[in-house]
Amino acid sequence: MTRLFVFPALCALLAATAAQSGGITSPADPGGRAAFDILSAEAARDGDTVTFRMTLAATAGADRPAPVGTLAGAPVHAYVWPTSLDPAAVGFEGGTGILALAATSHPDFDDTPLEDENGDGDPANDGEPWHSHWVVLTPSEACGPGALSVRDIPEGESPALPKTWPGLPLFIDSPGYTPVLDGATVAVTVTLPGAPAEIGFDGVTSALRVNANLHAPLLCVTDVFDVASGDLSLPGRAD
Repeated sequence: MTRLFVFPALCALLAATAAQSGGITSPADPGGRAAFDILSAEAARDGDTVTFRMTLAATAGADRPAPVGTLAGAPVHAYVWPTSLDPAAVGFEGGTGILALAATSHPDFDDTPLEDENGDGDPANDGEPWHSHWVVLTPSEACGPGALSVRDIPEGESPALPKTWPGLPLFIDSPGYTPVLDGATVAVTVTLPGAPAEIGFDGVTSALRVNANLHAPLLCVTDVFDVASGDLSLPGRAD
């Protein structure tokens, strides 16, 4: 059954409760998609370095989207860590939404122009291998009641963007952090110089889809398979 993000739950971003040092545990869901059934979400910090990790009920990354052959309507699968960080922490315009780290796979397009993930010498055909992004998420009723999208960049606007922004009209960054998939775990290690002493986070597994008419919003969250906390309250702490 499709589950969409509900915006009131996201307000907990501003006042997260029930803090847990390091991680969040999540019950198994026998009826869910095992490769997206979160058992735990964790974050370990060492100075400016933070490793975000998720443990699943089956092999991480084994469930990838089937290609459709076009950018319009292209599916995306994602392991996502929404955070309490302001988007300015990684170079986006500040105060523009929820900054989330994501490991994604999408065989129909490439959005990491600086990276050659499959090692074939062509950096423009690497959408399917799991790769990382920072994204800014915002509520978008156009994607469905209570749903989220990756924030669009309207034509004519020039917001602050990270140096590794891939050129898409979205608040998306392609920083080149390589996801490590090992059995039932997926992990991404990032650097966050100057980040706050305490970072709240959650774990989410989801599907997104490029809008069929390539019109705003360009990239909608269409399914939420699991939320580690159950309510997207960002109870995990990396400190």
